[in-house]
Amino acid sequence: MEKQLKPPTTYDEQVEILRRRGCLIKDEALCKEILAKLNYYRFTAYFLPFRKDNGDYLPGTNIDTIYQIYEFDRKIRSILFSAIEEIEVNLRTKFAYYHAHKFGAIGYMNEANYNIKHKHDKFIERISYIKEENKNLLFVKHHKESYGDKFPIWVIIELFSFGMLSRFYNSLQTPDQKSLAKNLFNTNPKILKSWLRCCTDLRNICAHYGRLYFRIFGAIPAELGLDEKTKRRLFGAILALKKIYPNPDKWNKEIFKSISDLIHQYSKDINLRHIGFPVNWEESLGN
Repeated sequence: MEKQLKPPTTYDEQVEILRRRGCLIKDEALCKEILAKLNYYRFTAYFLPFRKDNGDYLPGTNIDTIYQIYEFDRKIRSILFSAIEEIEVNLRTKFAYYHAHKFGAIGYMNEANYNIKHKHDKFIERISYIKEENKNLLFVKHHKESYGDKFPIWVIIELFSFGMLSRFYNSLQTPDQKSLAKNLFNTNPKILKSWLRCCTDLRNICAHYGRLYFRIFGAIPAELGLDEKTKRRLFGAILALKKIYPNPDKWNKEIFKSISDLIHQYSKDINLRHIGFPVNWEESLGN
């Protein structure tokens, strides 16, 4: 039998629900302001580390700490998304350059250039879809009108999402996967595929403003020397991000520094175990 959906609640009622569950609220007006800005459903996900089995909150849980955790999550998401942008642009460039010089400008349209797991019909269908979806972009219009709807790899790849880039790499023949993994990241295809999956998941979460704090990730990074719990937390995803970030010096000076500064700024409110950060996290994340 289906459960009845819960009726909508006012901000005053939401405050009382939080209180009944054990959340300490000193400034009720501020609490309502937070709820009006963030949505009760989104905000209460940050109470997960403080929930008891019956749904009530652990003693001492207060709205101020939860809000600071939310702010930490929002800010680290922004830092990571900027790093993902650079990775995505770099992968598009490197994959297109390699493929174009080996197979030609439109070699990506040839099914023979992929492995047996590649679903070429779906790939071509996806290519058509992204061209149609972006038909108003000037460079898309130009190639439709001037080149008979033919797009060289270095053009069409600008429309690939991170997930599509990852699937494109997974579909390449083994020698091509090995060459790219070795030359770009000094690793092997199996490990690179795991890092790309991690970064794809992280990118999608960040793009949709999803929660990173106290999250268990589905994709697991390979060969990073982490235990199982750490692999599935935010730390594992960030370490995979570091592995394929194109500029180690910039990572250290900008990305790592921003993460480090943020963690120290919110050290009184966050729990590093909740995001999988080990004691030596600074040594691991820095270059």
